[in-house]
Amino acid sequence: MIRIDLAGKTSIITGASQGLGLATATALHRAGANVVINYFPDPNGIHAAQAEQLVALLGERAIAVPADIRNDEQVALLVESAVNSFGSLDILINNAAVLRDKTMKKMQMDDWEDVIETNLTGVFRMCKAAAHVMNHGGRIVNMASISAVVGFFGQANYSASKAGVIGLTKVLSKELASRQITVNAVAPGVVLTEMGKSIPETAREQMMTQIPLGRFGAPEDIANAILFLCSPLADYITGQTLHVNGGWMG
Repeated sequence: MIRIDLAGKTSIITGASQGLGLATATALHRAGANVVINYFPDPNGIHAAQAEQLVALLGERAIAVPADIRNDEQVALLVESAVNSFGSLDILINNAAVLRDKTMKKMQMDDWEDVIETNLTGVFRMCKAAAHVMNHGGRIVNMASISAVVGFFGQANYSASKAGVIGLTKVLSKELASRQITVNAVAPGVVLTEMGKSIPETAREQMMTQIPLGRFGAPEDIANAILFLCSPLADYITGQTLHVNGGWMG
């Protein structure tokens, strides 16, 4: 039996208080990794409460750290917290993202800029800060999306941001290869997180007809793919986008 063992490895997962980030943090922790659960410091404290609940559930080797990935100082403190708490940094999962769906006609510049700043520039900020201290042989996994390739109606900002993530992934895989740091992307299809459940029912029914496996994804489906890319089994995989979508793009 092949077992993925990440004991002694330290990971940061952005946007890890819920959804795909939560599932990924849980999978990495079960594999033995230390996990730094990043959450957005929202004024009402909802994300903080969710993150602390996850830390309590996981127990040892897990901490929660607030950071807005649009802010350079907060990103630096997030990376510093990981190193100070666990002594090193080996894995970065760029999961944090926002949606501001509108047609181009109705989309305001704030809608465009908020999504690009979080989903693309935030990933760049995290990669830049983390790569500076990441151990030789580290792992970076960026969350892309099927929307980056299909281009869903009303998602000019989101699709563009996720397509940018795929391009950024390819470039960084080359720039960090000399240190044996692999950089890959995972592009989920429709996953029934809170974000996925917000899709109107009629739209979801139409999407289902495009999926050969006949079901939407579960958060664990995506987390398992990320776990593989973070493991020694993926030592020779870099610069790739792994589509996890039930065969939608088959």
